[in-house]
Amino acid sequence: MTSAPRGPVRAAGCVLWRRSPSGAGGIEICLVHRPKYDDWSHPKGKLKRGESLLPAALREVLEETGHHCAPGPLLDTVRYEAQGRPKEVTYWAAEAATGTFTPNNEVDEVRWLPPPAARPRLTQPRDRLLLDALLASLHLT
Repeated sequence: MTSAPRGPVRAAGCVLWRRSPSGAGGIEICLVHRPKYDDWSHPKGKLKRGESLLPAALREVLEETGHHCAPGPLLDTVRYEAQGRPKEVTYWAAEAATGTFTPNNEVDEVRWLPPPAARPRLTQPRDRLLLDALLASLHLT
């Protein structure tokens, strides 16, 4: 007996940003470090059963960074293969609001970096494209 083909794994996340706390203008991007993969990326995660994309993205930001956020424009849906299955991750721009990061099993560190410093820190090239999309949406390119 063969099982029915499964669709892609659905996930959602945000390119989280804040106004630079130095008061010098500019923005900082929040990157998360996942010890399981030893990578730096944008906060994201799989949808729970019955969950819609944007609520999932906001939940994942809160779970991974400890920050509430205000969602902005839809940025892109990234498609790739993960662990032998197709995966689709939909991202929004989101401005950080209140919150405090606490390390956990999924994310052991966050870094707030200006875009030029965030770009080389991101492990996956697709995450650099999302950074570009954020900067374009904020008219910073």
